[in-house]
Amino acid sequence: MGILQKHQILERNVTLLAIFAFLVVTIGGIVQIAPLFWLENTIEEVEGMRPYSPLELTGRDIYVREGCYTCHSQMIRPMRDEVERYGHYSLAAESQYDHPFQWGSKRTGPDLARVGGRYSDDWHVDHLRNPQSVVPESIMPKYGFLEDRMIDGEHVQDLLKTHRMVGVPYTDEMIENAAADFMVQIDPYGDYDAMVERYPGAQVRNFDRAPGVSEMDALVAYLQMLGTLVDFSTFTPVASR
Repeated sequence: MGILQKHQILERNVTLLAIFAFLVVTIGGIVQIAPLFWLENTIEEVEGMRPYSPLELTGRDIYVREGCYTCHSQMIRPMRDEVERYGHYSLAAESQYDHPFQWGSKRTGPDLARVGGRYSDDWHVDHLRNPQSVVPESIMPKYGFLEDRMIDGEHVQDLLKTHRMVGVPYTDEMIENAAADFMVQIDPYGDYDAMVERYPGAQVRNFDRAPGVSEMDALVAYLQMLGTLVDFSTFTPVASR
């Protein structure tokens, strides 16, 4: 009996085909996953990476809540066209504090992994209010209502505690000062030095230029930090060190 005939037996027997398919997938999965249990760290350490500040983390939750990830990925693949358009390819370390991560390949809109600093706060606010006012061909819905939703950081300490439970290295000091750090990040005249020391590179300003802390402030703060923590002018991949 030739090999093709033997294969026909497998193809015609649904139960047998399912068993062999399961075995193949199992073996393949073990080969890929098992070695990770013997590695000390599957993510290389990259200088500059830190947990999100309380305001940024709140903005990220708003980003997820509003379903922004369904149209915008945060994963630049190491392909020439993507790198030329969006910037340096994404590093695993950049998503190590994301729960859940914002990868993907579905892009109705552009990838946002390097959007921080590319546009002004006013541009982001205008874009969220009325996307078509700055990108006429956009099909993105309006999010102007975020300006009217005020937040006081009452539960941000619990938010940090929850993320620490899943491995984000928030310290006791960070959690203790979470509410204060949340409020001071939009106050350029406040005592924000300690907050910036805890979250190096955190941007301090009134993001939507309106009194109080709004969901718009939090979302823009999150967008403006994306891709800004790693200095790629000095970054050297581990493989070439």
